[in-house]
Amino acid sequence: MKHTLGLKLSQGLSLTPALQQAIKLLQMSTLDLEMEIQQALDSNLMLEREEGDGPEPAEAGGLDAQTDEPAAPADSRSAEDSENIPTEPELDHDWSDIYSGGETGADQALHDFQQANLHVEEDLKNHLQDQAALENFSPLQALIIDHMIDALDERGYFPDWPQLCDQLQADTGQTEAQLEDLRSRLQQWEPTGIGARDLQECLLLQLATLPSSPTRDLATRIVHAHLAELASERGAKLARNLGCDEAALDQAQKLLRSLTPDPGADFRPHQQEYVAPDIYVRKIQGQWLASINPSITPKLKINALYQDLIRRADNSPDQQMLKQHLQEARYFLHSLKSRNETLLKVAQEIVDRQRGFLEYGPEAMRPLVLRDISSQLGIHESTVSRATAHKYMHTPRGLFELKYFFSSAVSTAEGGSCSATAIQAMIRRLVNEESTSKPLSDSRLTQILQDEGINVARRTVAKYRESLNIPPSHQRKRMA
Repeated sequence: MKHTLGLKLSQGLSLTPALQQAIKLLQMSTLDLEMEIQQALDSNLMLEREEGDGPEPAEAGGLDAQTDEPAAPADSRSAEDSENIPTEPELDHDWSDIYSGGETGADQALHDFQQANLHVEEDLKNHLQDQAALENFSPLQALIIDHMIDALDERGYFPDWPQLCDQLQADTGQTEAQLEDLRSRLQQWEPTGIGARDLQECLLLQLATLPSSPTRDLATRIVHAHLAELASERGAKLARNLGCDEAALDQAQKLLRSLTPDPGADFRPHQQEYVAPDIYVRKIQGQWLASINPSITPKLKINALYQDLIRRADNSPDQQMLKQHLQEARYFLHSLKSRNETLLKVAQEIVDRQRGFLEYGPEAMRPLVLRDISSQLGIHESTVSRATAHKYMHTPRGLFELKYFFSSAVSTAEGGSCSATAIQAMIRRLVNEESTSKPLSDSRLTQILQDEGINVARRTVAKYRESLNIPPSHQRKRMA
């Protein structure tokens, strides 16, 4: 074989660092993007935030959301704003006024709002230990109770009581009866139902604290012997097995539904979490227009002072560092702009295709897949997928993830198509309007949908019903 050297021309796509950064920013959620921007500001001295709030970005259709007038170009407005920024503060200004940015009231309101939504509940184990301190326990009993409290799971149950009992007997020399007596004392504390070994015992502990009545006695019998049958058998059959009428059974079921299967739920720490929408949708002059949420897209710019230093600098290491930071800053700003433009184009296309949903609700949702958006905009399906991942749209009908607007198509009797989301909305409406004494079965739901021209199988209806967390018809009967 003869080895030779030659030149060959070919075309190919290479992922440059700038392209990789653009792809990375596009698929980020709002929270991840904020962290990425802050990290870029901390690591790159060329980047800085623009002072002042500035006007909202232009709508996709070229109209300002507030005035319904043609929006001025964003670049020109930014340039005007930058010219009005003084380079040196006046000597008679107060420093707190200069650095507050004129947003002291807004910052305080935000702080008050965050503090009001922080929920710091008492820990379950600390709550039980406080009650144990009020008991007249011996040192050994207090030690055993402390071990029992540590062994409870987050629901307040003993996940493996036999093993714990054997271990405590071996470590403390107490008998099983003595340990059961201590567990019984623990079960008398708050919250009611604490210290149970399973759901049945938890419900019985709660029923024992209620005043005696025929309804409580019947509920106790159900938990003792018919708890598994409660969800699987029809009301009439269960009433016959219990020897009572359906009205008494209905009252006992209502009492059982008022109990809690999770006594420790109120003691688990939680905090209200709010989703900031990436896109706002509003109807302006008869058109549905999408716009980027300005609060999640901070305005960044290149520091003019450091940029001027590059022009006057020589070929020193400092200049090389400044040039590198400048190039990275330009890449980042371009990637951020590209992300917002792509997200806005994809969101506007979704809005254009789902006007029926915005006007009439989920039952008017059209079938939509990634390929429909990508072919219309001339971009790859993976780009649409990244642009819609973990992004949220605020509409007059509520806040929805962009993925919500995509659904598969189901054929209709007239040869058209209907989206799976619309069918699920119809199933939910039919269930909400049904009679509680005679709920609609999956077969009946299928027949109603077919009468309305939607060809869907019974198993598909059952799958949609389960995805909506709607129980089957025999479990919905007489449910309040």
